[in-house]
Amino acid sequence: MKKIITLVAAVGAMFVVSCNQQVVTTESFHPVKCEFLNAEGDGSITLRAYGQGRHRGDAIEQARKNAVREVMLVGVNVPGDALMSRPLITEVNAEEKYAEFLRDFFTDDSDYKKFYTKRDRRHNSNEKHWSGTQMKISTTVRVLRSDLEQYLKDNGIIK
Repeated sequence: MKKIITLVAAVGAMFVVSCNQQVVTTESFHPVKCEFLNAEGDGSITLRAYGQGRHRGDAIEQARKNAVREVMLVGVNVPGDALMSRPLITEVNAEEKYAEFLRDFFTDDSDYKKFYTKRDRRHNSNEKHWSGTQMKISTTVRVLRSDLEQYLKDNGIIK
């Protein structure tokens, strides 16, 4: 009888242990489009931008690049304002056509840094997800859309 109780207890313990699976999150590997938060009267757009990188600094910098890139090439859905929703570069295959310009524009310590600000960001508003190899951060970025539009006009990218 003692052997049967021990056997049942051992099988029960193995059943409980095998059902307890560790959940592995892949949150930090999924790219997410920027979310619209606010549009200012000065032609700037406040976005919730997402970026990923090896560490916090890389992820925040990538989020800022993603926000500026999305305003330039993809467009952001601004409720009630169709003009602000459109991308600045509206040509077909613009990313391929202006690949060299964009590559130079988005290098570290280049001109794209002039077109965003952290002014609307609240302290400790960043959300972080760590997967063990990459960090994904969501942060608030204000993109200076009107200044970016003027820059693109000055460089002959748009009319």
